[in-house]
Amino acid sequence: MTQQESTSALSRPLLAAVGLAVLLAIGVAALGLVLGTGNQTEDVPGRTGPLALVSIDAPSAGAPECASLVEKLPVGLPSGKDMLPRREIASPAPPATVAWGDAKHDPVVLRCGLPRPAELSPTSQLRVISDVQWLQLPGSGSATWVIVDRGVYVALTVPDDAGTGPLQDISTTVRDLLPKQPVKTEAR
Repeated sequence: MTQQESTSALSRPLLAAVGLAVLLAIGVAALGLVLGTGNQTEDVPGRTGPLALVSIDAPSAGAPECASLVEKLPVGLPSGKDMLPRREIASPAPPATVAWGDAKHDPVVLRCGLPRPAELSPTSQLRVISDVQWLQLPGSGSATWVIVDRGVYVALTVPDDAGTGPLQDISTTVRDLLPKQPVKTEAR
């Protein structure tokens, strides 16, 4: 056997081993792509960490009714089959504001002490939930519901896919805490 034949005979098993390792790596990568990542949860930007909210006009946010309501709000809100936990609001947090949500769900946001909604008129369609009257302000991807029959105006912004659970739970809390008042359909 010549030196060249000897080197060629040794390199064949080495090439076969390298080739098999490369094929194995490609197979594992392809299998990972086909089967996905299993039960791992993907963080969605903007849905983790403190929620940044802009301040809006809330002239009655410091009212005792708002302080009492914020203190008594539930720590979780139902959203379909899930329960949304309270979510931290980034500093500076708007006064009398609470949010719920997690990495899988857009947040539900409650703001207390807002001015009377301009959309409220004698002909407004109001929805009554647990003896609380709400005015719906439709939006894109969510709706804002405003409580119009209490001493302060309370807005609840609810994503379209959250279902009715947030409205029902907040209605119950408001009904049990804040006295009912006549709806003021005209600006004063």
